[in-house]
Amino acid sequence: MTLFTEILGRAVSLLASGDPGVWSAIRATVTVSTASLLASLVLGIPAGFLLGYCRFPGRQLLRTLTDTLLALPTVFIGLLVYTLLSRSGPLGELNLLFTLRAIGIGQTILGLPIVVALTCNQVEHLDRSFYISLKGLGADSGQILLTTIFESRFGLLAAAVTAYGRILTEVGISMMVGGNIKYHTRTITTAIALETGKGEFATGMALGLVLLAIALLVNSVLTLIRNRWQQ
Repeated sequence: MTLFTEILGRAVSLLASGDPGVWSAIRATVTVSTASLLASLVLGIPAGFLLGYCRFPGRQLLRTLTDTLLALPTVFIGLLVYTLLSRSGPLGELNLLFTLRAIGIGQTILGLPIVVALTCNQVEHLDRSFYISLKGLGADSGQILLTTIFESRFGLLAAAVTAYGRILTEVGISMMVGGNIKYHTRTITTAIALETGKGEFATGMALGLVLLAIALLVNSVLTLIRNRWQQ
């Protein structure tokens, strides 16, 4: 217990002192994770709507593939993005490897199946008479999409939280395509892995506390939004 309290005290001191290495990792994590989530939502919500609303040949196969991708390993995504962005890869000329943008691409790929699958699930569970009524009122495809998003807003909030939690805590993608470069591409999770491996448990604890605080803040904000919508 003495060791735990000692490490915890040093971790709090590191955060309070504004340690540049710690806060650089925090800034990188918040920036790239938030951008990745937004990209996943922008791409995933319309795709999930189409998958849940439309009926076409091969839909069930595509639905099964989407559900399978929910368990996509982060190291495999990292390897995939690395081969695409490396100098010998098809996108090597963009010079994105070992940048926050490369991490963002990988994290978007990670979050996208989550948003698509959960959005599709929400759309499928809406009463079919809801869509019939909208069509009867003369709604076009865009209006049906926007109305469906509004009616499914609570489920979409859950999808956003789930995707953000997966993105925020991944390690493989950030390590492989970001390179864990201090003050540049080092994120909270890669910094925790590195520092604890070196025996710097206080730094790892400090970053872990921040990760927990971010998750708590995001959930608190979304809970507040949900409660206001319910009023």
